[in-house]
Formats: sequence, C-alpha cells, structure tokens
Amino acid sequence: MSRDGEPACPASLGEAWDWARRQIDAIDARVLLREASACSNGRWISHGETPITPGQCAQLTAWVARRKAGEPVAHILGWREFHGHRFAVTRDVLIPRPDTETLVDAGLAVLPADRPTRVLDLGTGSGCIAISIAVARPLAAVVATDASDAALGVASANAAALGAGNVRFLKGDWYAALGADPTRFDLIVSNPPYIATGDAHLTDGDLRFEPMGALSPGGDGLDALRAIIAGAPAHLTSGGWLMVEHGWDQGGAVRALLNAAGFEDLVDHHDLGGNHRVSGGRWRR
Repeated sequence: MSRDGEPACPASLGEAWDWARRQIDAIDARVLLREASACSNGRWISHGETPITPGQCAQLTAWVARRKAGEPVAHILGWREFHGHRFAVTRDVLIPRPDTETLVDAGLAVLPADRPTRVLDLGTGSGCIAISIAVARPLAAVVATDASDAALGVASANAAALGAGNVRFLKGDWYAALGADPTRFDLIVSNPPYIATGDAHLTDGDLRFEPMGALSPGGDGLDALRAIIAGAPAHLTSGGWLMVEHGWDQGGAVRALLNAAGFEDLVDHHDLGGNHRVSGGRWRR
C-alpha cells in the first residue's frame, strides 16, 4: 500500500492505467504511463493484460508521486512537445505551451517559404519559437536572444537536436543583444513576460516551478511589451512584421501600443481556447 492508502502500482498496463488516473489528472497519467512503459497511446486499453516490468512500475510510481506533489510533467520527463517537435526543458526556461503555437503560426503566415528572410525571436527561452520557425522555413536566417546563459544553453541544445542550423543565439536584454549590428528583420516575434504583479496564477500550478523573470515583468505586466513594440521599428525592414504574445485580457492595450508606434495592418490571433493571444502589425515606413 502507498502512504495515502492507494495500492502500489499494479503490474499490468490496464491496472496501471486505472491506478495512475486515480492519483493524478488523466491526461498527465496517460503521458507518464506511455513514457514509463514505452508503449503507444491506448495500448493499456486494447492490451490491458500486458504486464509491465518492475522497473517500469517503479518509474511510473515515482513519476506519479512527483506529479501529485505539483511538479510539472515537462520537468518530470525533461521535455515538452511543441509544434510537432520535442523540446528539452529545465527550470531555467518556460515550459512551451499550445497557446504559444499561435504565435509561431502567425509568424509563419507572413513569412514566405520560397526566399531567404530574416527573423528575430526576443527572449527565446527553450528556443521553441525560433526553432519551430527555422525548421518550417529553412531559407530563413533566425536570430534568437535571451538574457540568461542557462536558457541559451537549453535553446542551443534544442537547435542542435532538431537540426536547426539556421538559428544563431545571442545573449542580451531584448534588442541590446544585437549590439551595433545594423541588420533589419522581416519578422520579429516574442513571447515576453506579461503577467501582472499580484496575479494569482503566479503562485498556482506549474507556474510555481518556472522562472519568475520569464513570467512577469512586474507592474501591470506590459513593460516588456512596451519595450519590444517601441524598439521594433529600428530593427524591421519596410513591410516587416512584429508579432507578440500577450495575456488573454491584454489585447486591447497591446493593439493600442502597436497603433501608437506607427504599425499598420494590425492583426489579432486567437488561441485554442478562443482567447485573443497574439497581436501584430506591419511596419511600412
């Protein structure tokens, strides 16, 4: 018996599935059982009688205990799937989330695939945005920046693992990482910190395990977005695009910032939950 009175992890796939989903969320249980048992999704239903080894059972038991304690599944496994790719993650970077795929798709929609282009990703973290764009657009030259050495290490390893040789990483705070480089970009993308100080989400769920500096800039949550939008014109080609992710309730404020900075052809993109998650505009000057 386990400490909370539940039986220890059983020895067959079907019983292990029933046990795990009583302990934790069913989606998390499915992922952890799949990885611990090295079997395909749903096999525990179609072949529930299949035994799992003691080692696999011990692994699943340990992982379920960690998840029950609140640790994110991405940290337990050491990776998270994003835009069809597996990205390594650590506590030094944000966990890639499906909502951020909206930003990648918005960027790809304005980035031609048949000619060389230049892309800048500000605050790259795990590199999931820059690398996903680079893989989808092999002719693009992508620059990804971050102020954290640890984050750049994670991102560089992900780029190597996914064969994204067209990404270059630079250390620095937003545009400062570029130094005096006069290069202008056809697309700038960023998922900056945007959660306001005091937001209850910062002390809840997986966010408790992620770097605070990548989640909140303090204040009303808009400071990083203000800096990125204000600085973008000096680094965009004429006709170039800026696309930024923001909070579900910040779309109006971000759109006003884009408009005030002189951007045209403003666009809104909604995430899987129907929330206004990405805003963008074109620099035509």
